[in-house]
Amino acid sequence: MALGFALNYWPFGFNLGVDGRGTADPPTSENPVSEHDPSSTNDLDRRQLLKAGAAGLGAAMLGMGSTGSARAAAAQVPRQVGQAPAEPFSTPPMDVVRVGYVGVGLQGSAHCRNLLRIEGVELKAVCDIVPERVTQIQDRAVEAGQSRPTGYDRGAWDFVRMCEEEELDLVYTATPWEWHVPVCVTAMENGKHAATEVPAAYTIEDCWRLVESAERHQKHCVMMENVNYGEWESMVLSMVRKGAFGEILHGEGGYLHDLREIKFGSDNEGLWRRNHAWARNGNLYPTHGLGPIAQCMDINRGDRFEYLVSMSGPSRGLQAFAREHFPEGAPQRYERFALGDVNVSLIKTAKGRTIYVSHDTNLPRPYSRIHLLQGTRGLFQGYPNRVYIEGRSPNHQWEEAQAYMAEFEHPLWKDIKAQAQGAGHGGMDFLEDYRLIKCLREGLPTDMNVYDAAAISAVCGLSEQSVASGSAPAAFPDFTRGRWETYPQLDLVRA
Repeated sequence: MALGFALNYWPFGFNLGVDGRGTADPPTSENPVSEHDPSSTNDLDRRQLLKAGAAGLGAAMLGMGSTGSARAAAAQVPRQVGQAPAEPFSTPPMDVVRVGYVGVGLQGSAHCRNLLRIEGVELKAVCDIVPERVTQIQDRAVEAGQSRPTGYDRGAWDFVRMCEEEELDLVYTATPWEWHVPVCVTAMENGKHAATEVPAAYTIEDCWRLVESAERHQKHCVMMENVNYGEWESMVLSMVRKGAFGEILHGEGGYLHDLREIKFGSDNEGLWRRNHAWARNGNLYPTHGLGPIAQCMDINRGDRFEYLVSMSGPSRGLQAFAREHFPEGAPQRYERFALGDVNVSLIKTAKGRTIYVSHDTNLPRPYSRIHLLQGTRGLFQGYPNRVYIEGRSPNHQWEEAQAYMAEFEHPLWKDIKAQAQGAGHGGMDFLEDYRLIKCLREGLPTDMNVYDAAAISAVCGLSEQSVASGSAPAAFPDFTRGRWETYPQLDLVRA
């Protein structure tokens, strides 16, 4: 691995050490107050690394300490890129897709189980910092009748060795967020396609890195947004394609999920997810709510995100949870968070459509992704799922969405619903894995490409930029450089 690569990609997750928390000092006779002094040198150093993210060590060394100014500068840097491809990118078909998987915790192991069930997949290599997890997936592969995958467990950067040594077609990662870009870029630099869990990146600079790497190396770089394949979201896309709602004008989506116990957990996401709340303030996880709306609005395929405005409320939920669940003297009780408990962002598209996106993971609430799509003839609204279509529904009355499923069920769900039974998140995880492998095996453009990954993930960095600047508008880069005007909309694909 070149030194320059190491400097550009020094993720914070494995460099803060076991005590690298965003904490206030415990109260003592010299320091009796419970509020943390934000001028603490150690905390500032840690928080700057968190702000900088996967691409940020070089920026931090150059003194770009302000989140807003650093990200604004990244968005405005002239890119050394040419034209995006004239047609959606595809590569020659392959009979077997040889996969190396990086990060096989809860979600990664679920994807591996799916891949072992899909025809034409060979799981060749498994990488994780926990050796026992590597062994579990190796054993599963053998049980599924495959050769034992090579294990890589020598530390956080062992995926580099995997990408350099293994003959692979696809490197797939379900690591903590700060590792998504390093894994994907390493894969593409070593001649492999890349697929990543969400978000693909969380700074504008890293969104461009993915785009540039994909174009330079002529490789797929796919963000695996499972909700795009949800049964209801797929039905709504079918309704949109068949004109049920008329012209689409407005959408709403979000990630409203009480994650307090998970964030303070001692394993899995508890080891890293809370860290982002120390120094980042914006929409940290926009893709589940926004992905299906973007598909229905043909984002990057006839329309594009133009700008957003964002605002966050106070930070209260995680501090209150820590006080209620940890004893006096526990370090969790002294942590302070930049992340507002509720963030709301409004996006305007080039065609004038509006999208509301929210993020709420630190407060008590039932789960919701909102999922609203409004057209000139009617709308769908999720949680609970209901439909209103003018001239068809009873006047000014909702109908249960189930009544529309037989007519508008997505053909992909009709074809492989039985195969998806038992897979994660109601089967949507299996469908997204199935479609990725099918596209690679048949030489088709992937359902989501690197431009979609960049545009949807860009909400992370732009929302932080807008919040930091008093909710000033933040412009989306045109990652396609104009190709969005001619790329065709997604078809209602079959298995």
